[in-house]
Amino acid sequence: MTTAIRRAAGPAAVALGLVVSLGACSQTPAPAATGAGQVDLSKISTQVPPLAQDAAAAALLPASIQSSKVLKVAIPTNEPPTQFYQEGTQDLVGLNPDMARLLGEALGVKVEISVANFDAIIPGIAAGRYDATVSSMSPTAERGKVLDFVDYVQFGSGVAVAKGNPLGLTEKTLCGKKVGFLTASYQLRTDVPDFDKACQTAGKDKIQTSEFQDTRQAISALASGRLDAVLADSPIVNYAATQNPDIEIGATYGVADVGIGLAKEQGLVKAVAKAMATVIHSDAYATVLKRYGLQSGAVTEASVNKFQ
Repeated sequence: MTTAIRRAAGPAAVALGLVVSLGACSQTPAPAATGAGQVDLSKISTQVPPLAQDAAAAALLPASIQSSKVLKVAIPTNEPPTQFYQEGTQDLVGLNPDMARLLGEALGVKVEISVANFDAIIPGIAAGRYDATVSSMSPTAERGKVLDFVDYVQFGSGVAVAKGNPLGLTEKTLCGKKVGFLTASYQLRTDVPDFDKACQTAGKDKIQTSEFQDTRQAISALASGRLDAVLADSPIVNYAATQNPDIEIGATYGVADVGIGLAKEQGLVKAVAKAMATVIHSDAYATVLKRYGLQSGAVTEASVNKFQ
């Protein structure tokens, strides 16, 4: 199925600020998992393995999407291996665009991808600009007030540090340190308040936070010595560590499901859940995960609204 890519038209409305403050990945106190290994992303294309349409899933789609045969999906960029432009092109590739394309194959629709900043996606869905997002977004009860979620993979979080980890940093030793985050990320909005409480209890300074519109910018700041650490989704920092000799991973923590975020529409969530179940149990799913070195992030079912 052909995939159209267009840039987001502009800044999204500021409605629903309570939910946009939550970010890319949530954590539960479980062993760490998922990270891109030494994979070559230089020749990745926008083509995904063939997948037969699930006619029963397609029949559940809202009438408007059945008529247009288009699913509008918002995805950020500049965060390999989850989403990024292939060097020198406007071809958006990565785990998340590929999962969106597989979903489109299963539903028999064209996936129209809009590139948007992460913190603009939820208001964009609320305003009707997008039907869905495949952006490593964790299902949470707060997000669930305005979105439905269908799980498609699992991620943890990682602490990227300078090579050799001279400050001995983990997620538990960041008090007073300069740390970079994706704007509106879970790590920033949920982890940091908890970490700061522990710092205050210990009589130490709070974390000095810096926000970036994509994690690659934060990694650059770390590599140049402007930051002490970066907290982000483990696949992103793990891959960055394989590409940059000046950084390494000081700690990895937490594992949680991440889901396709959907506009609240009963037919849409039912259709996507059935289609993603088809994707997850296909050879194409395993092939795409392997393409990005993320096989350990596989899930076995497309859970609906499984809030953290």
